[in-house]
Amino acid sequence: MTGTEPEQSVPSTSAQSRMAVPDSALLALLGSRDENLRTAEDLLVADVHVRGNELTLTGSSADVAFAERVFAELITLASRGQQLGPDTVRRTVAMLSEERTGRSSARAGESPAEVLSLDILSRRGRTIRPKTLNQKRYVDAIDKHTIVFGIGPAGTGKTYLAMAKAVQALQAKQANRIILTRPAVEAGERLGFLPGTLYEKIDPYLRPLYDALHDMIDPESIPKLMAAGTIEVAPLAYMRGRTLNDAFIILDEAQNTTPEQMKMFLTRLGFGSQIVVTGDTTQIDLPGGSRSGLLVVRDILDGVEDVHFSQLTSTDVVRHRLVSDIVDAYARWDASQPSDDRLVPNRADRRRRR
Repeated sequence: MTGTEPEQSVPSTSAQSRMAVPDSALLALLGSRDENLRTAEDLLVADVHVRGNELTLTGSSADVAFAERVFAELITLASRGQQLGPDTVRRTVAMLSEERTGRSSARAGESPAEVLSLDILSRRGRTIRPKTLNQKRYVDAIDKHTIVFGIGPAGTGKTYLAMAKAVQALQAKQANRIILTRPAVEAGERLGFLPGTLYEKIDPYLRPLYDALHDMIDPESIPKLMAAGTIEVAPLAYMRGRTLNDAFIILDEAQNTTPEQMKMFLTRLGFGSQIVVTGDTTQIDLPGGSRSGLLVVRDILDGVEDVHFSQLTSTDVVRHRLVSDIVDAYARWDASQPSDDRLVPNRADRRRRR
């Protein structure tokens, strides 16, 4: 509730709290046409009243305390000059809800305000930053470890954030070049039937990496950087036999590597280099009875120093809110099916049985 509603008496079973909002943060907190406030009202159990610069929260002690934490984080973000929107409100509530229910244990520096204000890269007024706690932990792991695996469903930002960290490392001269690679698994037998040169044939499988690059680097400069070898985008087969020094290397769609290909790729690591491997173990497209290298590498490298595995889930999806619901719906459906009919993790096994 907003506006100038009359004061109501608070039942003895309820708690009430008042919070002062700084003038500089008030408009950002409320949002355009109060859309942020309405989103908060929909998500919070406590009643919310606004009069002037004062928020009044009413409800049970626990609900009021939770609402206080939510608004404190939002006020911190607004006071830092950040643009707030309904999505920011939803993600703040979601992060604090996970902590409240014990599904997440936030560490120092992992409050919503810290997570949502961690700038990785800025270009033309657009800033790339993590939007969930798991995304921040993934980004932090890239800063701390030489080899990082980002595993999770579509839309969790695993590749996009890795690309942003690669560009950041290049701009900070922490790496001399960026190497982006992915297996062209779907091409397989069909590759020869596509028109054009080899590069033109594999281009559709590398296009998502080019698209992300265009979001982060001036498009006019990309051809020059690629011609100079500063940025390389190539299929995984082109990595064989190489030693990659002073590079930030990203392997995308790693669920479509075989164990042998995964070993080949990881052993390309040279001095001064860093590797990020991303993939979704629920979308394996390997032909025949091939096993996914991403499914087995965690057991193989478990306990190896300076190797980190970051697990992202449907709660980290940053696309349309329906994507998270779709991911969860497929997971529930798959869990309810007989093993022969499941979509994951062994579609290749199902093909072999046919």
